[in-house]
Amino acid sequence: MYSKTRLGSDQIDGSLSLSPRGKRIVYLIVAAVVAAGAAIGVWSAVSGDSYGTSANGCVSLVVPSSTGAGSLHYCGAQARAFCRNSFAKSDPVSLAARQQCDLAGLTKARVGAAG
Repeated sequence: MYSKTRLGSDQIDGSLSLSPRGKRIVYLIVAAVVAAGAAIGVWSAVSGDSYGTSANGCVSLVVPSSTGAGSLHYCGAQARAFCRNSFAKSDPVSLAARQQCDLAGLTKARVGAAG
């Protein structure tokens, strides 16, 4: 006699049952992932961005480039030379850099730019 049967149907009941120990392990893993996500979120919210603003003798500038945007970041002697050139020239990057040089404390009078 022929009958249709579902092989293995007696072994699968559609629910996943874990032992109490297994449930604790799953809860601990989920809690660790949530805690790590919260810690990363807090860190990213309160951490400073060293390339974000120009200050204290460092100049940061975002300029257009062939791949979207490029970041320029100079400190110390490099920043002074960059600002000296920016005050001496009148191209678009130099004009945009002047404000950032002023914010960094590297004014035209300080860097000795001619012109």
